[in-house]
Amino acid sequence: MRFISAVLAALLGFALIGPTASAAPQVNRAEMLQRAASWLTANNGGRVPYSMTKNWSDGYRQDCSGFVSMSAKLGGPGPNTVALATNTWTVPVKIADLKPGDLFIDPVDEPGDDFRHVVIFEKWTKPNAEYLAYEQRGGFGTDHRTRTYGLEPNSKYHPYRLKNIVD
Repeated sequence: MRFISAVLAALLGFALIGPTASAAPQVNRAEMLQRAASWLTANNGGRVPYSMTKNWSDGYRQDCSGFVSMSAKLGGPGPNTVALATNTWTVPVKIADLKPGDLFIDPVDEPGDDFRHVVIFEKWTKPNAEYLAYEQRGGFGTDHRTRTYGLEPNSKYHPYRLKNIVD
């Protein structure tokens, strides 16, 4: 039954059957980044492994959107990547307005393209060219590294701000 609920939640984007941003506790930017960093050592000093089917001991999915949901206190197992890019959870922002804890999301659903991803923006390492991000990535697990997602011409990644984040 739990598997069927998880599949149904994934198909419906979770936001339709789970909590909403207005019900999620507020999280400040520093706390969100601290929570993201916690998964770098949560596995007995190591990274939380990536999984699209398993939940970590805190109840959040071990994929990228579950990681973001945990970091942002959205309630486990968390909305999926496509749902995170809706006005239920986020609002679009301009790249020039990015702040720590904002997101780059690829929610695009194109035929033959089954890859969606979301990363947490921390800070610029090269202004408007490269940034430091937290992410939960396949084949690796929790990571903290430089990225350029969303900065390339015609990128499917777009910047968003969570509705429950506070300055």
